[in-house]
Amino acid sequence: MDASLSHYATIFAWLLCSIILLMFNSGTCNEKDKHALLNFKQGVIDPSGVLSTWTTQQDCCQWEGVACDNVTNRVTMLNLPCDPPLPTYRDKADKSNCVSGSIHLSFLFQLEFLSYLDLRGNDFLSIQFDYSVDSHNSSTLQYLDLSYNEDLVIDNLQWLSRVSSLEYLRLSAINLSKVTNWLQLVTTIPSLSHLHLLSCQLQDISPTLQYANFTALEDLNLGQNKFDSELPRWLFNLSCHIYSIDLHANFFRGQLPKALPNFPYLESLVLGENYLDGQIQDWFGQLEYLQVLQLYQNMFSGFIPISLGNSSSLIALDVANNPLTGVVSEKNFAKLSKLQILGILSKTFIFKFDSHWVPPFQLKQLVIGHLGPKLPDWIYTQRFIKVLTMVNCKVSSTEAQDRFWNFVSRVEFLGLKDNSIGGDLSNFVLNSTFISMLSNNLAGGLPQLSSNVIFLEMPNNSLSGSISPLLCGHRMLNGKSNLKYLDISNNHLTGGLTNCWNNWKSLVHINLGSNNLTGKIPQSMGLLSNLTSLHLHENNLLGEIPSSLQNCWSLLVLNVRENKLSGNVPNWIPQGATVLQLRSNQFNGDIPPQICQLSSLIILDFGDNRISGHIPNCLNNMTALVFNNATFSKLSFYFFYNSTYYYVEDNLELVTKGQQLKYVDSIHFLSFVDLSSNSLSGAIPPQMFSLSGLHSLNLSHNNLMGGIPKEIGNMKNLESLDFSMNKLAGEIPQSMSDLSFLSYLNLSFNSFVGKIPSGTQLQGFSELSYTGNPGLCGPPLTKTCSTNPISEDTKHEDKGISEFMSWFCIGIESGFVTGFLGVCFAIFLNSKWRHAYFKFLYDLKDRVCHRGLGIFFNKTVGVFNSTPRVTECVCVIE
Repeated sequence: MDASLSHYATIFAWLLCSIILLMFNSGTCNEKDKHALLNFKQGVIDPSGVLSTWTTQQDCCQWEGVACDNVTNRVTMLNLPCDPPLPTYRDKADKSNCVSGSIHLSFLFQLEFLSYLDLRGNDFLSIQFDYSVDSHNSSTLQYLDLSYNEDLVIDNLQWLSRVSSLEYLRLSAINLSKVTNWLQLVTTIPSLSHLHLLSCQLQDISPTLQYANFTALEDLNLGQNKFDSELPRWLFNLSCHIYSIDLHANFFRGQLPKALPNFPYLESLVLGENYLDGQIQDWFGQLEYLQVLQLYQNMFSGFIPISLGNSSSLIALDVANNPLTGVVSEKNFAKLSKLQILGILSKTFIFKFDSHWVPPFQLKQLVIGHLGPKLPDWIYTQRFIKVLTMVNCKVSSTEAQDRFWNFVSRVEFLGLKDNSIGGDLSNFVLNSTFISMLSNNLAGGLPQLSSNVIFLEMPNNSLSGSISPLLCGHRMLNGKSNLKYLDISNNHLTGGLTNCWNNWKSLVHINLGSNNLTGKIPQSMGLLSNLTSLHLHENNLLGEIPSSLQNCWSLLVLNVRENKLSGNVPNWIPQGATVLQLRSNQFNGDIPPQICQLSSLIILDFGDNRISGHIPNCLNNMTALVFNNATFSKLSFYFFYNSTYYYVEDNLELVTKGQQLKYVDSIHFLSFVDLSSNSLSGAIPPQMFSLSGLHSLNLSHNNLMGGIPKEIGNMKNLESLDFSMNKLAGEIPQSMSDLSFLSYLNLSFNSFVGKIPSGTQLQGFSELSYTGNPGLCGPPLTKTCSTNPISEDTKHEDKGISEFMSWFCIGIESGFVTGFLGVCFAIFLNSKWRHAYFKFLYDLKDRVCHRGLGIFFNKTVGVFNSTPRVTECVCVIE
């Protein structure tokens, strides 16, 4: 009993001491920790006040993102991630609410008990580490996540030597291209178990290294880098603790090892999107714990090993888009009862499934292709498929009407490409969240949509009729639409654009191009306040662009090329516009100066219209074309589904380098100005040559005059230049030789003179680039220039002589006139001189006539004649 009481007394005393200790420690913060955090804050840019609680008046354990030990009150955690919403139609997420500036790790490493540091998703620009600062080795830090600070560039990882206890290191989406010894540095961390360097622009993976000293590594993700080699030898000699390896989307080549690697506990192997070849080895079937095997989009050949069908743990098997051969049947999936993801797309497979076979699995995701003339029956037994991708399959009209469309209506993510699917969709209601049906030979009218649909693209089909059933038949919407992306371009749709846009205010992207739509653009499209991309190109639309579109404040892309639109160029384009394409219409009037306020514009295409007046002299205000930051304006539509972000990049057709080219996924790499085939006049404004980021400039087929200023040499990124069919004159400036990226040049049919600058790539173009300028000479033209070129001194001397002779002649003429008038006045005033003068003239007449000399006038014929036989001579003095 006494022992028992003593035991309880001890526990009570311990609890009492703990309570007292907590009471004394409550609300107090270690001053050293507080000082280190405040030093870290000084290097931070905090536009939204994330660190507003970090003040000396408040306990640092109560600061935003800071956590302390309950007993010691020492800082153990700094958790400041930023998760901005992914943009719907932008290049980057809006990080205005995130922390920026510099990460001063030397101050954070002064936190002696810090074990968790998470700064992912912010907008940090650099890492600072001052080795002279009294920082500890941070032996307690176990978790470090700086990933998805996309503008952060790290050129030195030596500071990793201070974190020897690190277990989790995540630096994904950070530029590490300057770090050549990354592998050697991370292997010096003995406790490292999770290493994520996804999309870090790494290039060197030491492929010949036999062993890498990863003694505790369990999870390795090096996907989406720039490794261009065979798979590294050290990879297959990793510790037996490894359970996840992800090397997808690199440039790995070569074959997999024939022997079973030291991976007894491997659960996930992702090698998709590389250039690996050879056979898929049998040893995959011996990996007892293997759950995920993704080998898609490589160069693997041969058969799918039958042994894979015995991998009862497999959840995901994806071998799609490989040149695999052989028969695929139910034998390949004998024991895959846990299978949920299957990719078996290959045009060289021979599918032979028993028509009565019922799979042992229920798939959630299926990627399949090259099936027909009908789909295997087992596909229709899959009741829980959420993601279905079909390529190059055949579905008859009967099957489509009876089974297929009803089956896919349960699918949430539907991807159909290059199929042949019969039936008429006009009687169906599409219900999937994501619907992509490209080039499927679909015919008939448009379907209706339920309110579940967010993404719909059906381009490159044979759909016909009006767009009204799709936009105005909204009985299934229940009063609300969630559609954000709509693309039904390149079909045979007719009629007007309807007036039902009020029901689709969620739309962000619209593409109705390459159809036969007529009429005017309705005012109701101005109700689409979320609209960022509008493509109405290659139709028969007419009238003016409605001013109501100025209510679409988010509009980035306006493409109405090749219609019959008229009126003035709009002066209300939203400030954030990136692409403005009005090409091949009937627009007239001047270019409004408001265009210069579009600082984000990278594509300005007004070619082939009736625009007149001068080119605005304020184009240098379009800063996206000045500072060459077009690559930061990637035009992508982002879509979130099933914990994964998908994106679709916009596309345009542009006339550049003398031909019409389609830019599918690289618009953001091109900066472009085309004002050709109009009635523009005057000189090219000098401000235009400040657009140093411009890649393509076309001012051809106008009435422009003047010369090319030497400032054109500032346009260092110019690849295509067309000034043809104008009235430009003068010499080609020598500074054009500085345009080292120029691959297309057309200066034809102007009035340029002089020698084409020599010793440059300007001689590399053909004569056609300069034809129609008779004053030009020198290579590549056959016309040679003068062998004795006139020096500048000679030019000045000749100019002086010319000016002297002009004044000399003027003096001679003035003296002659003065003298002649003086003689005339003297004769007129003095009678004796007058009689003597006329007597002299009559005597002169007689002498001339008798000698048969002079000028003879034949009165009979009334013409001048030089015949010497004269019947009557009359001297006419006028």
